[in-house]
Amino acid sequence: MKGSKKTMDSIREYIRGTFEESIRAKQRFLDEHLDSIIEACRIISDSIRSGGKLMICGNGGSAADAQHMAAEMVGRMLIERNPLPALALTTDTSNLTAIANDYSYDVIFEKQVLGLGRAGDVLLAISTSGNSKNVIQAVEAAKSRGIKVVSMTGGTGGKLRELSDLNLNVAGGANSSRIQETHIFIVHSLVDVMDRFFLKA
Repeated sequence: MKGSKKTMDSIREYIRGTFEESIRAKQRFLDEHLDSIIEACRIISDSIRSGGKLMICGNGGSAADAQHMAAEMVGRMLIERNPLPALALTTDTSNLTAIANDYSYDVIFEKQVLGLGRAGDVLLAISTSGNSKNVIQAVEAAKSRGIKVVSMTGGTGGKLRELSDLNLNVAGGANSSRIQETHIFIVHSLVDVMDRFFLKA
């Protein structure tokens, strides 16, 4: 791409600004939630050691984060170890489209939680606003089944903040992109810390 020096300087300034926004959001989250990351690792690890599993749900970029985390748990991240029981509720297109078509998009995760979840499992609910209706309904279904709920949100945390057993809220995210950039860092931290300290063979 070619442009005037002024245009190029504007582009550089914009990119630098977005990077700095992302760094600030991560730093604020770390300052506010370091111990909460450790507690989330404990909750998920206790479930796995007791024969439970982690279910993960979210929409759009949060769906991608759900799949990313499940893949790193069933496969591996940085440490070689046995597969861990994790299931992204965002990947079964037949389930998702059948439930949405026959009932409503609002219940695509709720139905899966009711069908697949058991007491002692953990649901990781991801929503940048904290108000995604289908995620909230999945959380309510989980709590009715004795399934603990950890959530990742942004901004004020929305309804999920109050409904969750543990909320990891990126309050410093200026928009969904900055929130999601911190969310994926949280995902990496959770899997890495569980592997190294909580589920080490």
